[in-house]
Amino acid sequence: MTAAAVPAASPASTGEQPGVRLARSRRNAELSLLMLAMVLVAAYAATVEANVLDTVTSDFWMPAAALGLVFLGLHLVIRWLAPFADPALLPAVALLNGIGVGFLRRYDLAKAAPADRADLAIFAGTGGRQLAWTLAAVILAAGLLAIMRDHRSLSRYAYTLGLAGIVLVMIPAVLPARFSEINNAKLWIRIGGFSIQPGEFAKLALLAFFAYYLVRKREVLSLASRRVLGIDFPRGRDLGPVLVVWMISLLVLVFEKDLGTSLLYFGMFVVTLYIATERVSWLLIGLVLFFGGAYLAYLLGSTVGGPFLNFYDRAQIWLDPFAEPYDRGYQLVQGLLTLGTGGLFGAGPGGGQPTLLPEVQTDFIFAGIGEEIGLFGLSALLVVYLLIVERGLRAALAVRDSFGKLLAGGLAFTLGLQVFVIVGGISKLIPLTGQTTPFLSAGGSSLMANWLLIAVLLRVSDGARRPVTGGGPAVRPTGGPPEQLHGAPTEVIRP
Repeated sequence: MTAAAVPAASPASTGEQPGVRLARSRRNAELSLLMLAMVLVAAYAATVEANVLDTVTSDFWMPAAALGLVFLGLHLVIRWLAPFADPALLPAVALLNGIGVGFLRRYDLAKAAPADRADLAIFAGTGGRQLAWTLAAVILAAGLLAIMRDHRSLSRYAYTLGLAGIVLVMIPAVLPARFSEINNAKLWIRIGGFSIQPGEFAKLALLAFFAYYLVRKREVLSLASRRVLGIDFPRGRDLGPVLVVWMISLLVLVFEKDLGTSLLYFGMFVVTLYIATERVSWLLIGLVLFFGGAYLAYLLGSTVGGPFLNFYDRAQIWLDPFAEPYDRGYQLVQGLLTLGTGGLFGAGPGGGQPTLLPEVQTDFIFAGIGEEIGLFGLSALLVVYLLIVERGLRAALAVRDSFGKLLAGGLAFTLGLQVFVIVGGISKLIPLTGQTTPFLSAGGSSLMANWLLIAVLLRVSDGARRPVTGGGPAVRPTGGPPEQLHGAPTEVIRP
């Protein structure tokens, strides 16, 4: 005789709403992935010490533990303030950030005298400073999640953010070189021992403005004047915003001597414009404008010189770095040799020679890590970046409002473009740009700006995944852009 089957407890009988269970399961998955990421960071640190010190010290785990506590705090904030956010974003970024801190600790060991390496303090040097910057960046991201309870509230300050972004971009260009220039690029504000890269924060402010502007103007920008080879091209009168952003990007290229930031700003605007209008013609126009402007700057650098000379020199190094391998082309040549030395599997964490590569802690950290983890290891890191970008794009597709779609899509693309720009520069695919590798490179400005980017993506994904409560439509806070009805040419504008 068999016992009667006992029916499973329903959400109503347990007193737990389905949405609560869903949020708890996502956060538990996030916590599990976060613990796995920190185990990998601790294993990386132990391998570095085994190769550099020929032993593993008793406190090798402390940086990973400190990072784990920092990220656990952010996890608790997300569990409280954004319970439906994507559970893969935080662990993926934490892994990259932890590997970056671990490599910078490895760089500190390489710089120290062999007799002093075993006694080098865990929280000293570049790695210790990066750990402190990580704490500050995570606190900033948590603060943004606490202040911004709905991503659509950013649209209320769109024009203010746009003006602030332009000011932040232009400040280094107008400052004297002694206050703004490092390695021939005018990207900084330097006062005493303090320095900040305002362009890292400007990209977030400008992107919020672009998203708001294009939500309002997408109907006009979608109009076509003529069809060429099956592609609808926009009217000439609608090219004004693109030309303005193009001119600003060229000014950044020429006067701040930075191809990477110029490409980043113009690229994120054109792609956001494409997302808003779904017209391939805007991408074609953007590519022609940017590469045409860059080629013009190259020609002017070879003939006129002046502010165009720096870009001309960078292009010449890119075309043939081995022409002056011990002078102008030294950094790029060393980066290529470092990547080649790593081969498929690398020399192992701690087995490379990062001190031979200039700026390995910032611009060329991807090459320095590649020497030790090889092509397969670098491919794994790129897959992690790809996962973050994919999750950001997924949030953009799922969110209900047009502003959120453009904001999340633009943020995800910007992160992916920045990775492409830096990896393309060190691998000689494009000229060197001076961009930092997100979450890996040393520096507080880049780390804080990119953690703010992740905080916005978390907020958008929380709004996209949050179930509709009460059986009715989700309530939209006042002050944001109107909601776009899926598949319909009209909008509902609530008073």
